[in-house]
Amino acid sequence: MEVLGIDVGGSGIKGAPVDTKTGNLLAERYRIKTPGKAEPEPVAQVVDKIAKSFNWTGPIGIGFPAPIKSGVAMMAANISPNWVGVNANKLFSEVTGCDCTLVNDADAAGLAEMAFGAGRGQHGTVIMITLGTGIGTAIFHRGKLLPNTEFGHLEMKGQDAEYRASDAARQRDDLTWKKYAKRLNKYLLAMEKLFWPDLFIVGGGISKESQKFLPLITLETPIVPAKLLNEAGIVGAALAAKR
Repeated sequence: MEVLGIDVGGSGIKGAPVDTKTGNLLAERYRIKTPGKAEPEPVAQVVDKIAKSFNWTGPIGIGFPAPIKSGVAMMAANISPNWVGVNANKLFSEVTGCDCTLVNDADAAGLAEMAFGAGRGQHGTVIMITLGTGIGTAIFHRGKLLPNTEFGHLEMKGQDAEYRASDAARQRDDLTWKKYAKRLNKYLLAMEKLFWPDLFIVGGGISKESQKFLPLITLETPIVPAKLLNEAGIVGAALAAKR
């Protein structure tokens, strides 16, 4: 089955057609900068532009940076607060003229990694951590997803963890990889003590630089970079729409 996968991020919106049987992108991904303030209508127009670039008329899966329940955005940490309560499935479907299905962005990345990447064949507890504008989490047990977890908002020194340990925080504070790894390690240790997982998978755009910081992480739990790198969100969004 072919589905257009879209990954809505705090800095960019990207998409490509996906073969949901193999997880392969069927064309080069197309990326557009996220509109300022990330308001609903402008973001929907960008998604429509991406769909039109592929002359797309079929189903669309959209990974979105918020908990999603029955197509409705329940929170807005890194996008406009005007998304809260919006039936985003309906909005995107009306604007694009296609059948759109939304899923939390970290859940999308996790679905892709469990199907085709570092989590494939893992039957214990696996936690996907996406590091970008914020911190996303997706938790799987025996291959089943617990949707809409938001553990990027764990408290660290009186602040959300994502304010201190996201990739955006690394760039904002101009941290060396060693200093960044120290912050990230504290966050991961907290997650380890809460869940005692069998595997951590680190995704997001920063995953392509994993060799610079993952060797500095000290956990009992194995930790590996996402195999699909920052394509995981696109692939997982397509898988969510197929479901």
